Parts: sequence; C-alpha cells; structure tokens
Amino acid sequence: MVNLQEEEDLFKTVRVSARRFEESPFLKRQNTEKMIRGVYANRFFAVYNGEDPLEKYWTLRRKALLFDVPEKPIEISGSDAVPFLEKILTRRVKDMRIGRGYYAIACTPQGCIFMDGVVFRFDENHFWYVQADGALETWLVAHSENFDVNISDPHSRVLQIQGPASIEIMKAASHGQIDETIKYFQSGFFDIGGQSLYVSRTGFTGELGFEIYCDAAKTDHLSLWDHLINSGEIFGMEVSSTRAMTMRRIEAGILGNTTDMDIQMTPFEVGFSQFVDLDKEGFVGRDALVKKKKDIRLLGATCETRIPAAESKIIDRNKIVGQIRAGVPSPTLGLGIGYAHFYDSGEWCGKNLELRFQDGTRHRIEIVDLPFFDKTKKIVKGDNLEIPEINNSILRLIQ
Repeated sequence: MVNLQEEEDLFKTVRVSARRFEESPFLKRQNTEKMIRGVYANRFFAVYNGEDPLEKYWTLRRKALLFDVPEKPIEISGSDAVPFLEKILTRRVKDMRIGRGYYAIACTPQGCIFMDGVVFRFDENHFWYVQADGALETWLVAHSENFDVNISDPHSRVLQIQGPASIEIMKAASHGQIDETIKYFQSGFFDIGGQSLYVSRTGFTGELGFEIYCDAAKTDHLSLWDHLINSGEIFGMEVSSTRAMTMRRIEAGILGNTTDMDIQMTPFEVGFSQFVDLDKEGFVGRDALVKKKKDIRLLGATCETRIPAAESKIIDRNKIVGQIRAGVPSPTLGLGIGYAHFYDSGEWCGKNLELRFQDGTRHRIEIVDLPFFDKTKKIVKGDNLEIPEINNSILRLIQ
C-alpha cells in the first residue's frame, strides 16, 4: 500500500470496512463530515479535515500544530533484545543510552529497505521500535528464532506537537518538567496532565517538536487531548490533519516508507549511508549491501511552473531517466518540489531537466540536494529560532 497525499488523491476515496484497521482514540475530538482518512500501519488517520492546508502550514512554521499520527510502536524485550536488534537493524544499538532514540533501518536479505523508524531504549533489555508503514511485527517474529525475545504491540497511539512554540507548550503541559535541556532524540517518562507518558523530542516535520506516546488502556486519551489543547491555546497551537505535515516533511527531506522509498531501493541510493554500519557483522542484508553501489539516486526536484506529481517522468534529452516519487507545494520556497528517483547513477544534482506529467505537458525542473532548505537541521535542533514571514506566492501554482 502506498500512502500518497497529493491533491488528486483526496478524491480517490472508497468505502472500507473499519474492522481491519485501528481507530484513533482521539477521533471524538477531531471528527467532522469533511474528514478523509488514510490507512498507515493498519491505523486510520486524517489526511484532510476541511482545513486550508496553506494556513495550517504557516501555523506549523510560526506557532505549532497538534497531529494525531498513525506511526506504530512495537515493543522488543527479553534477555536477547540487543543481539536480536543487532540482527534486524543496520545500525548498532548495543551502545545506545537509556532514554535515547536512534533513526534506524531494517533491510531485506537483498540489501533493500524493508522498514524505517525510530528505536528507543527504555532499559537494558527493553526497546520500542516506532515503525513506519508496513508489516513490521510479522517480520520481527519471522526472524526471532533462537532469540529469547518478546515481540508485542503496546497499543500506543502517538501525538505530535510540532513547531517553534512546541517547547513552551510542552513546558506548560508538563509543569516545567520538559524544557530546552531535552535535546533532539532524547526521551523519557513525564507527567502530562496527571498521566505518566513517554515523550521524545522527535517528529516528522523538520520543525522543533515532540512526540507523546500513550499507554494503551491506561491512558485517558480524551483527557490528554484536552490538556494539550488547553496548554497550547495561549501559544496559538491548532489541530491539523497530516496535509501540512506532508508539505513540511518533504521540504525537510524526510522520506516516507513505501511512498518515497521502497523494498526495491537500497539505503545508499536514498542517501542513508550514515545509518548503515557495515562494520557490524551479521545483520540482515549486510552481505548484499557490501556489494551495492554507494551512489545516491534519490534527489530533490524544484519546479517554478507546476507542482511535481507522483509518477511523472523525468526527461533528459528525450530519454526517460527517472520519475517523481511524491510532490507538494513548498510555501517557504514558493516552488513546486518533489522527490526525484533516477533509474541509474549519474551526476544529476544541479541539472535542469524536463518533467513529463501524465497529461502529456512538460515543465522544466532543477535537480537539487536534499533537504530543500535547512540542510544542517538548525531548525529541528533548536539552533535557529527565527520565525519565518508568511509567503503565499505558492498560490499561483495551487489555485
């Protein structure tokens, strides 16, 4: 299943039985007749809820948004939790500190990307892997033979508060327990409105932000929602579907599993070499990865005249050399942007090429490195607290 969230996808809707998929415990606080939901990791989530995505985008960049997201934690515990994760993940985990999170990838035996997500260490032999879209739990069980591990679903629904005001909001929500001293990818348990919840300084937007992990039936979800809304109101926080998140995360070069990268692509070709430790023996896919090319074939494309659309073909001197994986408007840049996947290695960055849309029209694009801006991640790390001015020049492309 591919989770595209481009404009036209909002109108490709079908009625689906809800029995297979998990409903959000926060639905009562955000449901409207205009809500269009997607399915991700077997969970429903709001792709659109009648809002103006451009207005929400600027609230995200200038204040904060609250997102009910479908990412799914899986719990791995037991005496062999560490060696098991060393086998599953391409990144070394045995030296992780408790209360720390790592972005980590799981590969197929062929050296291609099966799953990505964030692994958190709760205790010496107790971890959560917060997965993206895909059947991770089944994959883990299939590889668990001869390991003393317990693999389970903690039934934790995740909320994200993202934007420059997020630290002040979380400070208010936690009565000062959470503040600027909590660094990027740090985590721990905190009292949020009288409930002990796991919180990490992470997110999916490229903005400064936090994720809050519920504790299954122990959590009073609606009380938590109301407490966060009350804590964020004074700082201008609003609730949003994921449309604004999608625009911002693509600007930030954050990839979506099964959408921007998939089981046919290696970590190297999407620019993830830093998350593959080839010095670590025995992990799934290592032998294949040793033999793979290290060239990056997933880059950015910018277009001044149209928003790149998924599956549009990239043309170089009348030859198809790649395609767009996902495209969105970039309000900050005032351009259409997208992920450009090239079929072969080459010196693509900096080139001006053509993009052929499915309606046959062609538009000029420029190939650029990712992310599209904030390349040193100063925003998400809190090193750049400048509030951007609103720029609605992108309206010329989306109206």
